Amino acid sequence: MTGSTRYHAGAAAEDSVARDYESRGAAVIARRWRGQGGEIDLILRAGETVIFVEVKASRSFARAAERITPRQAARIMTAAQEFLEGEPGGQLTDIRFDVALVDGVGRVEIVENAFAG
Repeated sequence: MTGSTRYHAGAAAEDSVARDYESRGAAVIARRWRGQGGEIDLILRAGETVIFVEVKASRSFARAAERITPRQAARIMTAAQEFLEGEPGGQLTDIRFDVALVDGVGRVEIVENAFAG
């Protein structure tokens, strides 16, 4: 897959995930937010909770899930801390880290609290 094709496939997967969250009442507040710590694919608000979402697409949900590394999770958490500096509640904001898996036919599976340990 070329860089351009990969970019457009990733954007399409993110759009599908955003629509899934919006159908459940969440609002997208940022897409591909970039801070010094790295990039977060989607940031949403559901009530008082800010949800940081890493989107992974592959032929199957299992293959997509395999693409999440501990280093990547740490990078996302660091970037999230930076994002929270702009929130009224700062670091005390209610947050959640989700992983959204998109399979080869476009189905979406959300893993809530994916980085909880």
